[in-house]
Amino acid sequence: MSGIEKAGTYALGDRRVRRLGYGAMQLAGPGVFGPPKDRAEAMAVLREAVAQGVNHIDTSDFYGPHVTNAIIREALHPYPDDLVIVTKVGAVRGADASWNPAFSAEALTQAVHDNLRHLGLDVLDVVNLRAMFSVHGPAEGSLAAPLEVLADLRRRGLIRRIGLSNVTAAQVTEARGITDIACVQNHYNLVHRADDVLIDALAAEGIAYVPFFPLGGFSPIQSQGLSEVAASLAATPMQVALAWLLRRSQNLLLIPGTSSRAHLRENLSAAALELPEAAMRALDGIAGA
Repeated sequence: MSGIEKAGTYALGDRRVRRLGYGAMQLAGPGVFGPPKDRAEAMAVLREAVAQGVNHIDTSDFYGPHVTNAIIREALHPYPDDLVIVTKVGAVRGADASWNPAFSAEALTQAVHDNLRHLGLDVLDVVNLRAMFSVHGPAEGSLAAPLEVLADLRRRGLIRRIGLSNVTAAQVTEARGITDIACVQNHYNLVHRADDVLIDALAAEGIAYVPFFPLGGFSPIQSQGLSEVAASLAATPMQVALAWLLRRSQNLLLIPGTSSRAHLRENLSAAALELPEAAMRALDGIAGA
């Protein structure tokens, strides 16, 4: 095992997972569209992740579309008993690779069945509802109708837990009045810290927060401070950014993605990276710089 157990564990609904997991988005082609350049390497990455102790994989059937789930099934099925696969619904991909809302009862039901079929599962561990009032980030709007659809699918035994993605604090409050929420998955990192208050509120309630784009995603963080801390620790900026997130709050579950086994090993080693207090102070100050 890679040592990722040093990051500890946290509850994801009624399951407990290691805090350093894996996000499958990068297993699809460029722009998360179409097949990967190297399908064999994509499967090898997944197998190594599980071999190194990862038991939380994040995916969606609209990655590709239908690409990452098919690769996950081919690489890992039958799945280890402790593996929690989290998927998301609420969007579809256009023929031009666009990301489009898919919030109707029919679209959500179809998406759940598509995820079940392509992953080879009878029930989905966690399904995140991806709010699509804005493609670029959280925007206000009621999630009541789509959440009622997912709650019904849970009552029918197709979903165990429901989560949220790309949401505002008000939408989290609305959602919790409708159904139990296992996790919230939003954009958050050293620089993009709009959810600081939400993270602390969720931690107080024992709800997991899953940050995506730990280094900025499609617009990578450009930070001299981060690079300097990484150099001082003989680590990469990505490792330092992940280690900072692990220190930020115990309810953070990380899902860094990669299509390379070498990069995967780098990411997982962040669990053992110790950040001195001086490094933490420097990193904490980046957002306000």
